[in-house]
Order: sequence, then C-alpha cells, then structure tokens
Amino acid sequence: MGRSRAEDFDRFVAARWSALLHLSRLLTGGDRHRAEDLLQEALVKLWFAWPKVAAQAPEAYVRKILARAAARSARRRWWGEHPVAELPDPPGAGDEIAAVDERTRLEAMLASLPPRQRAAVVLRYYQDLPEQQVAEVLDCPLGTARSLTARGVARLRRLMSDAVEPVE
Repeated sequence: MGRSRAEDFDRFVAARWSALLHLSRLLTGGDRHRAEDLLQEALVKLWFAWPKVAAQAPEAYVRKILARAAARSARRRWWGEHPVAELPDPPGAGDEIAAVDERTRLEAMLASLPPRQRAAVVLRYYQDLPEQQVAEVLDCPLGTARSLTARGVARLRRLMSDAVEPVE
C-alpha cells in the first residue's frame, strides 16, 4: 500500500507541478525562489495528508495551504538582498517580448497588493475559482472574499492606468 501511495502522489505532483508553481509564484509576488520554497512546504504537508485527501480534492487542499502560507510569509520581513538583472533583448523577438513585458508588469503590480487581496485576485481570476471556493480557501466569509477581490482588481486598474504613458 505504501508504494501505491507514493506512486499516486508522484503522479499528482508531476501532473500539477507547473500549475502549482505558477500559482505559488503569483501568490509570493513573483519571487520564484520563495515560490519554490512555498510549494515545497505545501507538498510536504500534502504528503502527510495524502491518505485523507487523495481521493477527494488534493489540488484544492494544496491551493488552500499555498494561500495561507503565502499570507503568513508575507508578514515576515526579510532583510536580505533582492537580486535583479536586466538582460539585453534578443534580436527579432518583438511581440514575444511585449507579451512577456506586459505579464511581468502585471505580476509586479500584483505583487504590490496586500497578501490577502493578491490571493483573492489570483485564486479568482488566474485559477478561475468560483467566489465560494475563494472564500473557503481564504477561510473567510463570501462577502469578505468578494470585497478582497473587488478591492484588489480596483487597485490593479488604478495602477495600470497610472502606468500608461501618454502618447505625444
């Protein structure tokens, strides 16, 4: 039975790793290293709960762990360095670069939201969860989840409109 459990868990992780890492990255404000650490911690917790949640909804369980852990870790302050490197654009990659720039800009704006607002927006619009599930993941009433989502989207709209440069 232990081998079957491990194989099922391995299959789940292999199938959902990319999507879960993307979710984790969005929840941590774009920090890939923090996102990987957060996902590893969530998967360890999932491993211990695997016998209980494997037959039900393991992805929902991991989403809940990630959202809560991201909110907790955002409260802690880290004084270390934040490496930033701007690489030169490769020749002939105009449209792809514009799409990546737009996504990067949006992720940066998302990172500026408070953790619970960011989690609500990411779960609702990136993960396409219904409002009720967002409320369950965030462990709050439905009205609070709606409010967090609405405020987050409103703030993103303000940030986007402020970032648009006037054409001369």
